[in-house]
Amino acid sequence: MLKLTYYENSFNLEFLEQNLENWVTTRVLLALRFGTNIYIEHSTASFVVSAIALNRVKAEITDNSIEICPCDAEFVEITLKGTWLTSDSTLQNGIFVLSLSKSMELLLQDLWQQQSFCQVVNG
Repeated sequence: MLKLTYYENSFNLEFLEQNLENWVTTRVLLALRFGTNIYIEHSTASFVVSAIALNRVKAEITDNSIEICPCDAEFVEITLKGTWLTSDSTLQNGIFVLSLSKSMELLLQDLWQQQSFCQVVNG
Protein backbone atom coordinates (compact mmCIF):
# COMPACT_ATOMS: atom_id res chain seq x y z
CA MET A 1 0.00 0.00 0.00
CA LEU A 2 1.10 3.58 -0.56
CA LYS A 3 0.61 6.22 2.11
CA LEU A 4 0.91 9.89 1.18
CA THR A 5 0.97 12.20 4.20
CA TYR A 6 0.08 15.78 3.33
CA TYR A 7 1.42 18.54 5.55
CA GLU A 8 0.87 22.28 5.31
CA ASN A 9 3.70 22.87 2.83
CA SER A 10 4.86 19.41 1.75
CA PHE A 11 4.02 15.74 1.61
CA ASN A 12 5.70 12.41 2.23
CA LEU A 13 5.16 9.21 0.25
CA GLU A 14 5.76 5.83 1.89
CA PHE A 15 5.44 2.23 0.77
CA LEU A 16 3.94 0.04 3.50
CA GLU A 17 3.69 -3.76 3.47
CA GLN A 18 0.35 -3.53 5.34
CA ASN A 19 -3.02 -4.40 3.86
CA LEU A 20 -5.03 -1.24 3.07
CA GLU A 21 -8.25 -2.35 4.77
CA ASN A 22 -6.44 -3.41 7.94
CA TRP A 23 -4.52 -0.13 8.08
CA VAL A 24 -7.71 1.97 7.69
CA THR A 25 -9.53 -0.17 10.27
CA THR A 26 -6.70 0.38 12.75
CA ARG A 27 -6.84 4.16 12.18
CA VAL A 28 -10.60 4.21 12.76
CA LEU A 29 -10.26 2.17 15.97
CA LEU A 30 -7.52 4.49 17.25
CA ALA A 31 -9.71 7.53 16.58
CA LEU A 32 -12.60 5.91 18.44
CA ARG A 33 -10.47 4.89 21.41
CA PHE A 34 -8.87 8.32 21.75
CA GLY A 35 -12.09 10.24 21.08
CA THR A 36 -10.75 12.11 18.04
CA ASN A 37 -12.60 12.93 14.85
CA ILE A 38 -11.89 11.03 11.67
CA TYR A 39 -13.17 11.80 8.19
CA ILE A 40 -12.79 9.23 5.45
CA GLU A 41 -13.71 9.66 1.80
CA HIS A 42 -12.83 8.41 -1.67
CA SER A 43 -10.61 10.99 -3.29
CA THR A 44 -7.64 11.64 -5.54
CA ALA A 45 -4.11 12.80 -4.81
CA SER A 46 -1.52 14.14 -7.23
CA PHE A 47 2.18 14.77 -7.33
CA VAL A 48 4.66 15.80 -9.98
CA VAL A 49 7.62 13.77 -11.24
CA SER A 50 10.13 14.09 -14.03
CA ALA A 51 8.74 13.33 -17.49
CA ILE A 52 11.71 11.02 -18.02
CA ALA A 53 9.89 8.52 -15.79
CA LEU A 54 6.75 8.55 -17.94
CA ASN A 55 7.52 5.36 -19.87
CA ARG A 56 8.37 3.45 -16.68
CA VAL A 57 5.02 4.40 -15.15
CA LYS A 58 2.97 3.75 -18.30
CA ALA A 59 4.43 0.26 -18.61
CA GLU A 60 3.20 -0.62 -15.09
CA ILE A 61 -0.35 0.78 -15.29
CA THR A 62 -2.85 -2.06 -15.12
CA ASP A 63 -6.06 -0.28 -14.06
CA ASN A 64 -7.71 3.14 -13.90
CA SER A 65 -6.38 4.02 -10.43
CA ILE A 66 -3.62 6.11 -12.02
CA GLU A 67 -3.83 8.97 -14.48
CA ILE A 68 -0.89 10.77 -16.03
CA CYS A 69 -1.12 14.33 -17.28
CA PRO A 70 1.78 16.24 -18.83
CA CYS A 71 2.59 19.51 -17.06
CA ASP A 72 5.24 20.69 -19.50
CA ALA A 73 8.22 19.23 -21.39
CA GLU A 74 10.02 18.30 -18.16
CA PHE A 75 7.32 17.12 -15.73
CA VAL A 76 4.18 15.01 -15.53
CA GLU A 77 1.49 14.96 -12.88
CA ILE A 78 0.52 11.56 -11.52
CA THR A 79 -3.01 11.40 -10.10
CA LEU A 80 -3.96 8.48 -7.88
CA LYS A 81 -7.42 7.30 -6.79
CA GLY A 82 -7.73 6.15 -3.21
CA THR A 83 -8.93 7.06 0.29
CA TRP A 84 -8.43 10.36 2.14
CA LEU A 85 -8.31 10.39 5.96
CA THR A 86 -8.14 13.49 8.11
CA SER A 87 -9.16 14.67 11.56
CA ASP A 88 -10.78 17.87 10.26
CA SER A 89 -12.67 17.98 6.97
CA THR A 90 -11.84 21.66 6.48
CA LEU A 91 -8.05 21.15 6.57
CA GLN A 92 -5.84 20.16 3.68
CA ASN A 93 -3.59 18.14 6.01
CA GLY A 94 -4.21 14.42 6.11
CA ILE A 95 -3.30 11.00 4.85
CA PHE A 96 -4.09 9.51 1.46
CA VAL A 97 -3.82 5.73 1.04
CA LEU A 98 -4.25 3.38 -1.88
CA SER A 99 -3.40 -0.11 -2.96
CA LEU A 100 -1.81 -0.89 -6.33
CA SER A 101 0.39 -3.70 -7.56
CA LYS A 102 3.51 -3.99 -5.43
CA SER A 103 5.73 -3.22 -8.43
CA MET A 104 3.78 -0.02 -9.18
CA GLU A 105 3.86 1.06 -5.53
CA LEU A 106 7.63 0.56 -5.36
CA LEU A 107 8.10 2.37 -8.69
CA LEU A 108 6.09 5.39 -7.51
CA GLN A 109 7.99 5.46 -4.23
CA ASP A 110 11.28 5.34 -6.12
CA LEU A 111 10.22 8.15 -8.48
CA TRP A 112 9.08 10.32 -5.59
CA GLN A 113 12.33 9.72 -3.70
CA GLN A 114 14.38 10.63 -6.78
CA GLN A 115 12.32 13.79 -7.28
CA SER A 116 12.68 14.75 -3.61
CA PHE A 117 16.44 14.17 -3.75
CA CYS A 118 16.73 16.36 -6.85
CA GLN A 119 14.79 19.16 -5.13
CA VAL A 120 17.10 19.00 -2.10
CA VAL A 121 20.22 19.03 -4.27
CA ASN A 122 18.92 21.86 -6.48
CA GLY A 123 17.46 23.79 -3.53
